[in-house]
Amino acid sequence: MTSTNAPRWAAFARDTNETKIQLALNLDGGAFPPETDSRLIGADGHATQASKSQTISINTGIGFLDHMLHALSKHAGWSLALACKGDLHIDDHHTAEDVCIALGYAFAQALGTPTGLARFGYAYCPLDEALSRAVVDLSNRPYSVVDMGLKREKIGDLSTEMIPHCFQSFAQAARITLHVDVIRGDNDHHRAESAFKAAAVAIRQATSRVAGREGEVPSTKGTLSV
Repeated sequence: MTSTNAPRWAAFARDTNETKIQLALNLDGGAFPPETDSRLIGADGHATQASKSQTISINTGIGFLDHMLHALSKHAGWSLALACKGDLHIDDHHTAEDVCIALGYAFAQALGTPTGLARFGYAYCPLDEALSRAVVDLSNRPYSVVDMGLKREKIGDLSTEMIPHCFQSFAQAARITLHVDVIRGDNDHHRAESAFKAAAVAIRQATSRVAGREGEVPSTKGTLSV
């Protein structure tokens, strides 16, 4: 199998005193890597969906986070299996942060050297009255600017202050540049969900392969490494 069509996938477990995470990711949908943790196989996640192109199963212990990661996976075209047992008796911070760090790390592993890719992606996504914009650069220069204008203290069991932090944690670990802006919206659930959907579509665009540019590094300096 050539590097052009090699699977873009990753699987690992990340255990700390605060969270225990198992994760498998395929950026192009379809099957999971052979080394996928057995605890994920057949797991019944809170956010579960299977189709001919994708398998998604997410259980972080935080329902709204599951919902957002489900939306991210679905619209990015990923297959994602993720389970986390965290110290929710303290609060939601460690779980939400560590899950998004782990997801970003898996993304970077699965993507590998970003040759032959679009590199940049952007999207506007609405959800009823809410509208969000996301812009992505597979820059290997981790940076994020996130402006969501959320007003509620919590959405479900997820603190709203953690929602932009989730984007920031993912971008840092994924080594991408990410800008997310919620342009309008009255309902915080709608604002957050439109933001995750916009990020998903932008990521899908940025990671898409460009025919005729196989092996090419999409950079004027000839490298996207540090």
